[in-house]
Amino acid sequence: MSLGSVITAIVTPFDEQQRVDEEAFLSLFRHLVDHGSDGIVVCGTTGEAPTLTAEEHLRLIELACAERPAGTTVIASTGSNDTAHACSMSAKAVELGADAVLSVTPYYNRPNRRGLIAHFTEIARATAKPVVLYNVPSRIGLSLDNDLLAELAQVEHLDYVKQADNAALAQIDGLGLYAGNDDGFAQALDLGGCGGILVASHLVGDQMRRMVDEPENRAEIDAELKPLFAAMGVTTNPIPVKAALNLLGHRVGGVRLPLVEADDTELEVIRKAIADLNLL
Repeated sequence: MSLGSVITAIVTPFDEQQRVDEEAFLSLFRHLVDHGSDGIVVCGTTGEAPTLTAEEHLRLIELACAERPAGTTVIASTGSNDTAHACSMSAKAVELGADAVLSVTPYYNRPNRRGLIAHFTEIARATAKPVVLYNVPSRIGLSLDNDLLAELAQVEHLDYVKQADNAALAQIDGLGLYAGNDDGFAQALDLGGCGGILVASHLVGDQMRRMVDEPENRAEIDAELKPLFAAMGVTTNPIPVKAALNLLGHRVGGVRLPLVEADDTELEVIRKAIADLNLL
């Protein structure tokens, strides 16, 4: 099945008491679909999954699946460094209606190659839906090299990779390719990949949609958006994108500790990037 080309890793809005704001979440979901997104990843890194309870995590997946606009893909981020927990969350996400699950490379315990294969094989067995492998060595300290990805592609249901190492972006037999970084989106498309799992599409979804639909203009659009992509990395994700969304009038609230709000210097970088694109 196709998961879409522009997939937004949606933020999790919080209210003033740091509770999940379900109404704001659904409002933002609809906004994203109206502005270029084919689907969303729920409770990923950008969705602050590490500080959500299991109940909050599953409730957001349930909400997204129940309220999604027609034809929209919901990918549930259910990865963990605990294989049993990842399998349990993946199975529950599929029961709630998720079209696919996103599973990050196990972090901290740093399994060897055989352990990685065993881990992802167990997750694949826990669901009859597609699994998107998530390679993000900058956060994990461990990388799924392309030879290992090719081996994992032979396992049933391991169907896609979200590649957040731009230097490793490549087509691999048996795996659909998604860019994991905004600044790798154009490259992934040029390689014939599926698209990207993105953050800046919260703000410039229509322009990123054009990068799919207008390949002849892709390089020009990418160049125009690069300062925004850089601003979204001025500090740890999702601090910048939440700050930008709040500046643009979307009610997404702050971040949960140990993340903290953007400071004045960071906020000025974010404000300038969105102002330069006439978004304010």
